[in-house]
Amino acid sequence: MKAKQPASGRSGSGRSDHGRAPRGELSVAGTPAPGLPPAGSFAELGLPAALMEVLAGLGVEKPFPIQAATLPSALAGRDVLGRARTGSGKTLAFGLALLARTAGRRAEPKRPLALVLVPTRELAQQVSEALDPCAKALGLRVATVVGGLGITRQAASLRAGAEVVVATPGRLADLVARRDCHLDQVRIAVLDEADQMCDLGFLPQVTETLDRMPAGGQRMLFSATLDRNVDQLVGQYLSEPVFASVDRAEGSVATMEHHVLNIHPADKYATATEIAARDGRVLMFLDTKHAVDQFTRHLRGSGIKAGALHSGKSQPQRTHTLAQFKDGEITVLVATNVAARGIHVEQLDLVVNVDPPADPKDYLHRGGRTARAGESGRVVTLVTPGQRRDVNRMMSDAGIRPTVTQVRSGEERLTSITGAQRPPVQDRAKTGNAAFRGLGTRAGRPPKESRKAAEARAMAEARKAARVRKAH
Repeated sequence: MKAKQPASGRSGSGRSDHGRAPRGELSVAGTPAPGLPPAGSFAELGLPAALMEVLAGLGVEKPFPIQAATLPSALAGRDVLGRARTGSGKTLAFGLALLARTAGRRAEPKRPLALVLVPTRELAQQVSEALDPCAKALGLRVATVVGGLGITRQAASLRAGAEVVVATPGRLADLVARRDCHLDQVRIAVLDEADQMCDLGFLPQVTETLDRMPAGGQRMLFSATLDRNVDQLVGQYLSEPVFASVDRAEGSVATMEHHVLNIHPADKYATATEIAARDGRVLMFLDTKHAVDQFTRHLRGSGIKAGALHSGKSQPQRTHTLAQFKDGEITVLVATNVAARGIHVEQLDLVVNVDPPADPKDYLHRGGRTARAGESGRVVTLVTPGQRRDVNRMMSDAGIRPTVTQVRSGEERLTSITGAQRPPVQDRAKTGNAAFRGLGTRAGRPPKESRKAAEARAMAEARKAARVRKAH
């Protein structure tokens, strides 16, 4: 059986406007430079023998489209601008070129030779894990520097010498300020998920980092969208870049389904709980840290193995929870947008937006956690009446045409779409439903409150939440 490529899989849809990018995206500034012809196989790229052995051992035989399009030019030292959805194989697209071009060189203490900048800690760890076997085969050392972990140990790894550094912008800036890292020897720099780095406010740190590197080095930028801030980075730091775009129709996934489930506000958490009780893994997104913790407690009380992931957790906690999810110790990961990028889990075929995202890019990246590296997947969004207009607009902006179904908890339609089933624990005193009192859940509303009153209050709260998300 053919093994899957490590790291990034891909977001796509069998039910979307394949060729269209999210609304507001810019075209590439200027005329893209012509690149070398795409590679039909890894063998014709002239990669070091050690790298070919690692790829063969992983069962990686044929380049994904973004790899085939960018690797020939990247290996030749050209600047590269790649547009591809999450999960398209971007990590090896830049990683193989970066490692092959760094092979045979040795870094001085505190002076790396190549740098990969990413927006989140989880993505940094994923990129490092994907590159590590190839780097070891070439005798290269990879250091990962991210916030939330001890800076002293990370500084020590740089002092010991690392040819490749994978970093988040904030922690790298801290290490540079402490003089524990110098960027004057960096000849190859990669910006991965550049759009999210800009969205998170890292643009000043990214530009400051690039300004510290010597001129004339190779720059590679990969992004799901090319908006104004990304376009600024391209114009300022990439020299005659080769442009490669892998749209949803061209990627490795042809079977991602998108579903909107119209639900009653008072039935929201009962519906979500039954979905969580399905067989197999599921990733569920909610808007706030408090809601994530609250819903996770409820699921555990319902006999469902669930874990919470959000920015309020320490990095060791986040790493441990992700490891449990990947190993199957927990079957449900409840998360905020911190999990929307940088998470690769095998056999994750369902993503559920318990709270719909307001931003089309957030929707695409949440969905990109499933249907990765050639697998199929399904994205389900729970929508109450007060959210329908905003969700319709968001889906349109994302280029998605979902299948829309009216469902209720306990119905066969819900089961056929999501695999939902009744949770193991049915006793109300044990399920923790009382924690949702006042949030519009059917099982959790106060006993004396009428259904009509509960519905009206839940709809009002949903409209208020939608306005707050839109304002931010």
